[in-house]
Amino acid sequence: MKKKINSLLLVNEALHDTLASSIGLEITEFTTSRVCGKIPVDNRTKQPFGLLHGGASVSLAETLGSMAGNMHVNSDLEMVVGIEINANHLKSVSSGWVHGMAQPIKIGKKIQVWKIKILNDDNDLICVSRLTLAVISKK
Repeated sequence: MKKKINSLLLVNEALHDTLASSIGLEITEFTTSRVCGKIPVDNRTKQPFGLLHGGASVSLAETLGSMAGNMHVNSDLEMVVGIEINANHLKSVSSGWVHGMAQPIKIGKKIQVWKIKILNDDNDLICVSRLTLAVISKK
């Protein structure tokens, strides 16, 4: 049986001392059908021209998708790892927060594909990403 993490507090605590905590990521929803989170648009996530860095969006997308994917494997024996990610940056953001939502496209035994949408505070789509995960054995 798959282990599930039910508490947002525990999920967010698991991010301490990771890239996710470095960019201020906060998980806001964690279910088997989707994982949502947000990051601030601030000095940690902006590029030199004052806009949200594309790498911050991709980090948000991959973290949300990977967390979601790991909920669909037997965590005692398996884990997921990213093998491909793409991102289309559709609109710039210079302040506030961006909010991501990962939802499954395909959950297979060896490969998972996730779609991640990132919106600004006004619910404008700023980035759409697709993440492919491989299910691997823990060693």
